[in-house]
Amino acid sequence: MTAVRLPAGRLLRRVPLRRILCLLPLALVVVVAARHRAVLAEGIGHLATAKWPWLLAAACATCLTWVAAAVTRQGAVVERLPGLRLLVTQFAAGAANHLLPTGLGASAVNLRFMAVCGLSPARSSAALALYLLAESVARVGLLAALLIAFPDALRLGPLLPERASGPLLVGAGAVAVVVVALFVLVRRLRTAVLSFLRTALGEARSVHSRPSRVLALWGGSLAFPLLQASGLVLVGLALQLPVPPAHIALAYLAATVAVALVPTPGGLGSVEAALVLALVAVGGPVAVVTAVVLAYRTITVWLPLLPGALTLAALVRWKVI
Repeated sequence: MTAVRLPAGRLLRRVPLRRILCLLPLALVVVVAARHRAVLAEGIGHLATAKWPWLLAAACATCLTWVAAAVTRQGAVVERLPGLRLLVTQFAAGAANHLLPTGLGASAVNLRFMAVCGLSPARSSAALALYLLAESVARVGLLAALLIAFPDALRLGPLLPERASGPLLVGAGAVAVVVVALFVLVRRLRTAVLSFLRTALGEARSVHSRPSRVLALWGGSLAFPLLQASGLVLVGLALQLPVPPAHIALAYLAATVAVALVPTPGGLGSVEAALVLALVAVGGPVAVVTAVVLAYRTITVWLPLLPGALTLAALVRWKVI
C-alpha cells in the first residue's frame, strides 16, 4: 500500500498551534526558573527576614506599574481601548518580557492586542514607538533631575575599570556609522523608514491634540519608572539598607538606563548586576545591597512570573491577543 501524502496546508491545519502557544509561556517559566533556581531561593530567603509592611508596600507599587503601563499605552493611541483587557494584557506582557529578550516580549503582546482591537500594523507600530519614546524620555529625565539634585550621590569612579569609556565610545560610533550607511545605501530600507516616520509623526500629532491622551501618555510615562524605583526604595527600607531613599531611586534609574539595550530575557542577570553596582556606588554595603536586589527582583519578577504566564496563555486561548 502506498502512503497517502497530505498537502502542507492540511498538515499545518492539523497542528494545534494555539494550544502550543498557550503552553509555551508555562514551559518557558519552568526553564527560566530552573536556570535561576539558586537566585530565586536566595531571594525568597531574604524576603523571609524582611519587615513585611514595607514588602507589602513594595508589592503594591509593583502592581501599580501595570496600571501605569496601561495608562501610558492608552495615551499613545487616539481610539479608546478596552480598559480591563488592556490592564490584564500589561500583566501578561510583563511575564512575556521576562521570558524573551528585553522589550521584545511586551512589544509583541501589545502589538497583537492592538491588532485585535482593530488598529492597523502601521498605526500599532507607531503607537508602540511613541510609548517607548515617552517612557525613555521620562526615565532619562528623572535620572537627570536626580543627578542635578544630588550631584555627589553616585560615585562610579572607583567601581569602573580604567579607560573603559574609550572602547564604549568607539563601539557606539561604529554602530552609528553602520546604521547611517544602511539608511543611505539601501533604498528599500530608506523608503520603509521614512514611511514609518510619517505614520508615527501623524499619530503623535493626533494624540497630542487631545489633552486627555497627553496626560495619560506623559503622566503614565513618569509614573512607571517612579513606581519601579519606589519598589526598590521600599525593599531597601524592609531590609534596612543604610542609603537615603532618593539615592536608592537614583541608583535604580541609573542601572536601568545602563542596561536598557542589553538583550537578555527581562534583563535577568544584567539588571541584578547593574543594581548591585549602582547601589554600592551610592554608599550601600555590598552584603545588604545584594540581599535588597535579590528580594526586589523576587517581588517584581519571580512572584508575578507564573501568574503572568498563566494569564498570557489564557489571553491566547480566548483570542484576546
